[in-house]
Amino acid sequence: MTYLAPQGIVYLGMEKNPLSKELVAASAEPMVLSLLEHGENYGYAIIKEIERRSDGKIAWTEGMLYPVLHRLERGGKIKARWKTAENGRKRKYYALAPRGRSALAAIREQWSVVQKTLGTFGEARHA
Repeated sequence: MTYLAPQGIVYLGMEKNPLSKELVAASAEPMVLSLLEHGENYGYAIIKEIERRSDGKIAWTEGMLYPVLHRLERGGKIKARWKTAENGRKRKYYALAPRGRSALAAIREQWSVVQKTLGTFGEARHA
């Protein structure tokens, strides 16, 4: 079953345990910056790549992604330019800016601390 969740995020195949909107919101910028670290891309392709990398568990809508892209662009973390594709269609391509690269490094450190801390809860406690 597929359904539309708050903030324009569609969850596929996760009806019993969807990602919370807070987790998706917190991870959107790091995921976009990480994706753009590998080269410029346009909105629809970003949506499809996130869906592919999450094995279909995270499928953003344009209504969710574009505000994130615009916020990153206003913050100087990404830059955008219009490009005409081979089929003649104009697309806005986004690329990681130097400020975005340094922000991504800081974000990765923060997420590493969270991931490492969460991992300790599965370990046996030593009193």
